[in-house]
Amino acid sequence: MNWDKCVKALAALAGWAAGLLGEWNALTTSLAAAMAVDYLTGLIAAWRGRSPKSEGGGVSSRAGFDGLLRKAFILAVILLATLLDWALGSPSRAFQTAATMYYLANEGISILENAALMGVPVPKALKSALETMKKEEAQKEE
Repeated sequence: MNWDKCVKALAALAGWAAGLLGEWNALTTSLAAAMAVDYLTGLIAAWRGRSPKSEGGGVSSRAGFDGLLRKAFILAVILLATLLDWALGSPSRAFQTAATMYYLANEGISILENAALMGVPVPKALKSALETMKKEEAQKEE
């Protein structure tokens, strides 16, 4: 398969997936951008040796793959929410909007965590909330 056919196949697949997600709107664009920024800031933190997701804080292909897999599952949940809206005949796309906003907020929190790892100033209230969330997450894992 030559490069041109590969690019066309990927474009067709991306178009098909975008169509399944319903109308591509500002929220969907915001989520896609937030996912990309989160992944990139996570990579930057790992390159600087500050990632909590790998031993030694460095870059890990396993952690990177897990991050991409989580983002794929986010898109799957939004797809299911969109299908539920279609099944219920909901013109407002309430389930898709709710799911997208939830994951957009989640990506925002992750971006703030990555910023804090890199020493970027984060407001104390946000930093405190992030630390509380980390402690609660650690307790759940134990």
